[in-house]
Amino acid sequence: MIRGVVLAGGSGSRLAPLTRTVNKHLLPVGRQPMIYYPVQALVSAGVTDILVVTGVEHIGDIVSQLRSGEEHGCRFTYRVQERPLGIADALSLAEDFARGEPVVVVLGDNIFDAPLAPHLAAFTASGAAAQVHLHRVAAPQRFGCARFEGRRLVEIIEKPTDPPSDLAVTGIYIFDAQVYGFITALTPSQRGELEISDINNRYLAQGGLRHAELTGYWTDAGTHASLQRANRLVAE
Repeated sequence: MIRGVVLAGGSGSRLAPLTRTVNKHLLPVGRQPMIYYPVQALVSAGVTDILVVTGVEHIGDIVSQLRSGEEHGCRFTYRVQERPLGIADALSLAEDFARGEPVVVVLGDNIFDAPLAPHLAAFTASGAAAQVHLHRVAAPQRFGCARFEGRRLVEIIEKPTDPPSDLAVTGIYIFDAQVYGFITALTPSQRGELEISDINNRYLAQGGLRHAELTGYWTDAGTHASLQRANRLVAE
């Protein structure tokens, strides 16, 4: 059984001053808090055991907003990330929750309308160890960017100055239980974080990573511009 993980930590510094006292994932997108969208995407795909990871300073607000999960049709478990050391570090907190099963991970600021169920089914049928989800974007240098040789994904480059494609790695991943060992072996990047792109490249190196391209719209909502875009997409 695939379990869900929503990552809602980080300082939200790019959205200051909105995030001075509020976790960015609780900011409104349309008529509901941002974090509701990844939760609803997981529940719609049949994923009802969901771990939410957030920082020390915001855990109370996140729990107060999401509660047990009953109103969303799911069951929430919560973990606290002591320091904002990156996506991979936050994901390491899911090991006990996952109980050796794969996890589908969604960053809490991802707003999209593609259904996840077909991608989960494709992952299960493929026998792959991990799966990343790509989307064409106007500014791939803001994200992990996919490099291809022909149709073969050969590398994911984190925030490249010269992007090799317009296909960004979205904040939607599926990993098997190997991921926690990979995280343990990571060293911090120049940003002082454990990078999720390093995890994906480790899976690539062993031939276990597949990719899928999302249909419909997708955006993050981690900057003022992308938050405005998220609100516009939801409204339309």
